[in-house]
Amino acid sequence: MKTPRWIKGLSFACTAWLVATASAAETVRVFAAASLQGPLDEVAHAWDGEVVISYGGSGAIARQVSQGAPADAVILANVAWSDWLVQEGHAPDTARPLLSNTLVIIGPSGAPTLPGPEPETILARLDGRRLAMGQHMSVPAGIYAQAWLEGMGTWTALRPKLAETENVRAALALVARGETPLGIVYASDAAASDDVSVVFEVPADAHPPILYPGLALSPGGSAFLDHVATHSDVFTAAGFRLP
Repeated sequence: MKTPRWIKGLSFACTAWLVATASAAETVRVFAAASLQGPLDEVAHAWDGEVVISYGGSGAIARQVSQGAPADAVILANVAWSDWLVQEGHAPDTARPLLSNTLVIIGPSGAPTLPGPEPETILARLDGRRLAMGQHMSVPAGIYAQAWLEGMGTWTALRPKLAETENVRAALALVARGETPLGIVYASDAAASDDVSVVFEVPADAHPPILYPGLALSPGGSAFLDHVATHSDVFTAAGFRLP
């Protein structure tokens, strides 16, 4: 006996509903650059499902994913690292640019502005102490900072005075706690803390463009990146820019 069409239709609808429900119930695992913490948490809270975010330096995240760390989506702060994941076959598709940022020099809250970025000016403000920034070999904020300092011809003078950290938020924390008098971080990081003040804004064209590429490693990850892209206002309110 043939199955009535309405039963077939009901069966198909039930199956589709069950698949959608199961998909929505799945936990989306996201690895993200430390500088995104705060606004990305807010955007994840608005996601219709569970999201687990692991924050860290982009270089460390890329290496973890290449070694098999389970992730549905990756959002880095450097295009070179996302390109590397794709080229090495650890990500199935090209990255999509989600956000942009700028660099600033920060000091403790209330610190006076720097009259300029010359090495003697920075060294005088350091007064024998250290300049905090992300590791220049792996942390994007540190890579961008090095490019800027080299372009100004001050890298050689400042290199021995650096306090390099595993991610940009750690550099922010050193200045916020008063452990270093100056730090180079993203504008969004400075906006996230009441314990620091911007003392110099680095021109956006003085270093390679700061972009945050997103990589989807699963259908759930792709849907989450779509969700992130539709909440750009949360990020711009936190000091980020659109690419």
